[in-house]
Amino acid sequence: MITSVNNDRVRKVVTYIQKSKARREDDVFVIEGMKMLREVPVLQVREVYVTGRFVDKASEDDKEILWRYGAEEVSEDVMKKMADTQTPQGVLAVVSQYHYTEEEVLEGYNQGNEGAAPLLLVLENIQDPGNLGTMFRSGEGAGVTGVILSKGSADIYSPKVIRSTMGSIFRMPFIYVDNLPEMVKKLGDSGISTYAAHLKGKKNYDEFDYTKPTAFLIGNEGNGLTKETADAATDYVLIPMKGEVESMNAATSSAILTFEASRQRRS
Repeated sequence: MITSVNNDRVRKVVTYIQKSKARREDDVFVIEGMKMLREVPVLQVREVYVTGRFVDKASEDDKEILWRYGAEEVSEDVMKKMADTQTPQGVLAVVSQYHYTEEEVLEGYNQGNEGAAPLLLVLENIQDPGNLGTMFRSGEGAGVTGVILSKGSADIYSPKVIRSTMGSIFRMPFIYVDNLPEMVKKLGDSGISTYAAHLKGKKNYDEFDYTKPTAFLIGNEGNGLTKETADAATDYVLIPMKGEVESMNAATSSAILTFEASRQRRS
């Protein structure tokens, strides 16, 4: 049982929580809670930590999972030190990062969408971790088959993003790219229609056909898409708004567009 907050393993986990560089160097990230631990593929799990209080209240199924991973018991103080949340759930794991190829993202699918035309999210400089995680979560629900992110976007492995995905990160292939405009052009050349969410759009978002291979481009929360990326798209799409609202939250825009595609594909 680990009782010291100065234990080397505890310090390492804290570093993974706080620093993206450490996560990249060791190719790991941290998840919290039994729900997330149940969802992560077995081979991805490296270390599991649990408090005695959690074990005492855990179901037999959860106890079996914990012992399968050789969970290390830690004190309540140690768990509070390692966890990113103010009220730790009592279970924490260090997990290997995911590495997808471009082909896996372009040709991939999430569960229940085998054989469906690609439906991609292309995200440029999304900074808010909650927004990014929500885009993954709502995207999975809408049938998004892959996500492409610019290097300037938030770290998908930050604790806030991981929590916001609610497990979708385990099922949605994604990649970061250095040159997003070039990637958008490549999507177009491969037969995928690319639609930039933009105030300059001449047609409303529900006037397009998304039943064919489709990618939606969503830009930074404050500045939207860069001109280079927007200009590379097949077309602009407009989400009409009333009142004095000038722009839509990035995660909200993403949900509106992807669920419109989902609606069309159900028809």
